[in-house]
Amino acid sequence: MANSIFTVSEAPDLDISPHLLRTVRFTAPTSGVRIDDADPSLIDRCRAITRVVHPNAAFARTTALRLLGVDLPWQLADDQAVHVVTPRRSERPQRYAIRPHFCGQKQLDVVDRFGLRITSAAQTWLQVAHNLDRDSLVGLGDAMTRRKNPATSVPALSHLLHETFKMKGLTLCREAVDLVRPGTDSPMETRLRLIIADAGLPEPVVNVPARDAADQFLALPDLSYPGLKIAIEYDGDHHRADPATWRRDVERRQSLEDAGWLIITATADDVIRHPDRLVTRIRTAIRARRARLER
Repeated sequence: MANSIFTVSEAPDLDISPHLLRTVRFTAPTSGVRIDDADPSLIDRCRAITRVVHPNAAFARTTALRLLGVDLPWQLADDQAVHVVTPRRSERPQRYAIRPHFCGQKQLDVVDRFGLRITSAAQTWLQVAHNLDRDSLVGLGDAMTRRKNPATSVPALSHLLHETFKMKGLTLCREAVDLVRPGTDSPMETRLRLIIADAGLPEPVVNVPARDAADQFLALPDLSYPGLKIAIEYDGDHHRADPATWRRDVERRQSLEDAGWLIITATADDVIRHPDRLVTRIRTAIRARRARLER
């Protein structure tokens, strides 16, 4: 019976006594349902909860982000509640350990994962917007449209936003959606890009292949100005801690430099503590490269 999910009313038919039902063998993700597992996964907890909530309910907010495999912004990382949203107030679950929500839209935008109804990445982005600032909301949009295994697209975010007329955080979403860029690899790359753009510098492109004069692939810079041959690379701690990653970084940067590219390396200190210093370096590099092209 490992990982078996059942309602309390079904327990007698499974030869589970009331005494046994109260032991640590079983987990109660909410009232009226049990899991035959002392430490069930989020997926199993949600599967159990579906047995006792309205069929129109969907898992939402931070629960949806985790189920969809999207990195949570730091402001939401400590939220371990199971969030459930319904399109009608009368359908909201009023049960232990479930955080109920009501969505005024006629129909929720949902996807099916693991046999669960989950608010789509775009719907979830809108739902959590009021808990985030602009940069974090842009970062979440970037994470949802990341280069590998994206959960949604910028057009999908824009479409659902256009179809939404009343929602807390709607104005912020309208500002943020225009700043989301697909194809990123990390939240720090997003923060770096926004720092550059907010300083009034040209916005660098994201993960665009750098090529040599013969149009051969050189590298995939985090951010770059291809016309000026400037690459901006975010260098996280893992780049130095992992020897294989460090060797690849050295080889990639050598290829760029041999082809005449200027590489600006940014660290966490540059992004978090000294953004002005970083902006000055980038501005100086842009001016120098433009001056060289004008000769």
